[in-house]
Amino acid sequence: MTLMAGNILEGTVVNITNFGAFVEVEGKTGLVHISEVADSFVKDIRLHLKEQDKVKVKVISIDDNGKISLSIKQANIRKKSVKPAEFDWNSDKKANNANNFEDIMSRFLKESEEKLQDVKKHQDLKGGKGYSKRNFG
Repeated sequence: MTLMAGNILEGTVVNITNFGAFVEVEGKTGLVHISEVADSFVKDIRLHLKEQDKVKVKVISIDDNGKISLSIKQANIRKKSVKPAEFDWNSDKKANNANNFEDIMSRFLKESEEKLQDVKKHQDLKGGKGYSKRNFG
């Protein structure tokens, strides 16, 4: 298989640095940046890889100078099957949640109405709908 962006190949780790690992693929060496080693945060790459390890890599890009960017984590992504959630429509819990929701909404509406009435009373006591410019400047 040729080296092209998007291809998944097997390579050998030839050197490890603090910022990544150099992997030989089809006679050429590319870099797997430390951020492309695993799905989780990698502080010490040596805990994940060692020299001469055989790894599956995805070719991310090849720039005009021939630098090859590789990824181990993108090569190992498996298609996850999406299963529909199991849902029990007859559960009493669901009925309680619906009642709880109705109670919450009723309380919210009541409190909102009370607050709105307080604001209106406060505005009436202040003498009108708004403030005049002379009060601000």
